Amino acid sequence: MTQQQVRLVKQTWKLLREVNPILLGDVFYGRLFFKYPFLRPLFKGPMDAQYRKFFDMLSLIVARIDLPDTLGTEIAALVRSHNGYGVQPSHYEDVKAALLWTLEMGLGNDWNETVRQAWEACYDGLAQLMLAEE
Repeated sequence: MTQQQVRLVKQTWKLLREVNPILLGDVFYGRLFFKYPFLRPLFKGPMDAQYRKFFDMLSLIVARIDLPDTLGTEIAALVRSHNGYGVQPSHYEDVKAALLWTLEMGLGNDWNETVRQAWEACYDGLAQLMLAEE
């Protein structure tokens, strides 16, 4: 990621951190399950807890976006849990599409092609780290 992309991800996440995590999670998972219903069975239990985990993990990733090497423990734990749920490498693109859509909806007029590219680079970097852990 470029420094400009890091800055854009941090700036736009700062705007979204003001949104209720339950609402943000509901929008994200609603989109994910609408577009990719085959992923729904991977999520068992109350979704409110999952919404919070999603929000907290995004916050952590954005906070350390310029220090990806410091995410090793969290990435390893995330990969272990995802593997336990049956997440496949092919699912990463589905999640990426739902995340980018959610960000676009949440940011409204603050969303543009440059912001999309920054978030895409962020997600792709994270996905590469996660796939390398498998």
